[in-house]
Amino acid sequence: MEHFVDVAPGIRLWAEERGDPAAPALLLVMGAHASGLTWPESLVDALARRYRVIRYDHRDTGRSTWAFDERPYPIAELAADAVKLLDALGVARAHVVGMSMGGMLTQLLLLEHPERMATATFIGTPPMDGGPADAGPAPELLAYWGTMLEPRDRAAEIAWRVEHWRILNGGELPFDAEEFRRREERIVEHAGRHDNTGAHARAGQDGLDRAPELKATTTPALVVDSPRDPVAGTAAARHLAGLLGNARVVTVPGLGHALSEAVGPRLAEVIVEHTGAHEPVRGA
Repeated sequence: MEHFVDVAPGIRLWAEERGDPAAPALLLVMGAHASGLTWPESLVDALARRYRVIRYDHRDTGRSTWAFDERPYPIAELAADAVKLLDALGVARAHVVGMSMGGMLTQLLLLEHPERMATATFIGTPPMDGGPADAGPAPELLAYWGTMLEPRDRAAEIAWRVEHWRILNGGELPFDAEEFRRREERIVEHAGRHDNTGAHARAGQDGLDRAPELKATTTPALVVDSPRDPVAGTAAARHLAGLLGNARVVTVPGLGHALSEAVGPRLAEVIVEHTGAHEPVRGA
């Protein structure tokens, strides 16, 4: 089921639900410049067997409103958008799974709206304080990001994105370029445009310097260690878990920053093991 939700004057978000509407809610929060369709279908389908899964497009991605140049916003406002989305869909409390920048937003949700969160799961997430000095993006990735906003036609943009995913994959798990090409073609069709305005890279960083406050959080948190992740690998994952007040780490061997269809079922197992441990027993 698809929805369009107004979260601010002139700002509308696209969202999709999958699974039993009466099941506990699970919100998927994607990373920077990435549509909600970036989540692997195998992961969404596996989670939807147990949960009411909600995924959505951030502002300036997919079918949501693209208007950063007219109405700029800080990254922190994207976390507020997630809460307004839950409000609009009638969700009082949800399991929240954040990927990359989506994990940064999940850290903000832990601080600002813990009552709305049953659990938190972080995948490929930089810690709010930046993490260890040697845990930043790999040099090859930083160099590639330097070409992100160069103008390209549709075919060239999709080729750029596929190569980006190859770098993000980390070099250990198999990389199927055609799978990611098909996904990006679907995302471009979904959005009705192929450009990247770099809105999330240009958005203000105000309100993201709150790492010391995370220690007081009590929401059960899982940090997925993606050891081949060139954005936020093992050092970042363990550092983030140390910042949080109630967290554990689970390693998915070989995982990078690209979520393939093949890795979706394994990630679903890890997530469900965590979320299921913190749900009331039915019938109790």
